[in-house]
Amino acid sequence: MKKIRFSTTQIIMLSFLIAILAGSGLLALPISSSDGETVPYIDALFTATTSVCVTGLVTLPTVSTWSFFGQVVILILIQIGGLGVITIVSGLMISLHRKIGIKDRMLIQDAFNLNTLSGIVKFIKKVFVGTFVIEGIGAILYMTVFIPEYGAKGIWISLFNAISAFCNAGIDIISENSLCNYTLNPAINVITCALIILGGIGYIVWWDMIRVLKNIRNQKLRCFSNLTLHSKIALSVSAFLIIVGALAFFAFEYNNRLTIQDYSLFEKIQASLFQSITTRTAGFATIPQQNLTNASAVFSLLLMFIGGSPVGTAGGVKTVTVTILICAAFCTIKNQEDVVLFQRAIPKPAISKAVAVVCMSFMIMFISTLLLSAVTSADALDIFYETVSATATVGLTRNLTPILNIWGKIIVIATMYLGRIGPISLVIAFNTTKGKRNIIKDPIEEISIG
Repeated sequence: MKKIRFSTTQIIMLSFLIAILAGSGLLALPISSSDGETVPYIDALFTATTSVCVTGLVTLPTVSTWSFFGQVVILILIQIGGLGVITIVSGLMISLHRKIGIKDRMLIQDAFNLNTLSGIVKFIKKVFVGTFVIEGIGAILYMTVFIPEYGAKGIWISLFNAISAFCNAGIDIISENSLCNYTLNPAINVITCALIILGGIGYIVWWDMIRVLKNIRNQKLRCFSNLTLHSKIALSVSAFLIIVGALAFFAFEYNNRLTIQDYSLFEKIQASLFQSITTRTAGFATIPQQNLTNASAVFSLLLMFIGGSPVGTAGGVKTVTVTILICAAFCTIKNQEDVVLFQRAIPKPAISKAVAVVCMSFMIMFISTLLLSAVTSADALDIFYETVSATATVGLTRNLTPILNIWGKIIVIATMYLGRIGPISLVIAFNTTKGKRNIIKDPIEEISIG
């Protein structure tokens, strides 16, 4: 009997699928629901998928639907989804002093889309330590707000929120309207935004910044100019999108009586900044998304599609990907052969991968929008908002998720899974699959573009 061999891409895809199915089985148990009644399996599957895919769209309110056991299951699924199943398993192997073989190293490399196998074990250790330290600090800071308000229960709320925010999941156990009760709370806004940014900026940016800061202390290097090209792009583009997003929301919502019209100047800035950051795949909301102006909603679609940065907990097509494509387009317009950023040329394969990721994500989003439009009579903007949110694993909704029929739920489940797996798997396939080189090349023929 021939032994079935899975590629690293297939193993990663299957690992997420197994985690989702296992989680849905646990959530379908009566012990997982707050009233002791079995939750419909489709809703348990939806919740498990949104947790593992760190999306945040929910058909049932998390705070009132699930028991403590169910919430623990959801939180574990969020942590698994944020770090990745392969990372979790590798971390357990390291803690048990098991040897990490070459195949395991290749899995980790592909799971994080790294360029080298060197230092994989050290990288995994740093990811675990860095993740738990930041989540722990976030939980402690949350406790300063939630313990006075909720008592001992505030400890659990703080831990849940910290992990969910860092993993860019956007699921909370505070209320049924996300963080809308804390729109004007500076502490909750700052803590949540900081966790979202730290999780979404990417692990390799962390280590690069720490390296540079250590050398600055030793008076060997300057700061930004000595970061890697990846870090320069991720940091500068993220900062640009946050600032521009905040300004756009401030302008578009300034006179919107359903959102920030009656707020003070500081409160308007605070709400606009949070909206700009959360749309980059976090999914928490301090403003009801259905109350946004059309201009703000459309701008949110753009921010959601772009998402965070690579090798982190955020979704979307990623800041680096979009930056490379935009620069490549301008270089083509200027008739320049090489794409150059920060005085560094971008490799041609990287540009091809960027094109593939964006095209794949757009295809998932388009098909999902078309199918969801066929099974629901909701407003077109609400449907598009839902599918972009699911594809980019954001979790923001204009109140469409709770009223989805069974076919709508299935479509969004598939979209969340493909949004979390599709573009990543495509990049991995480009990295690991080498086609056969033809000795005789096919003839070239010119075509018209544009």
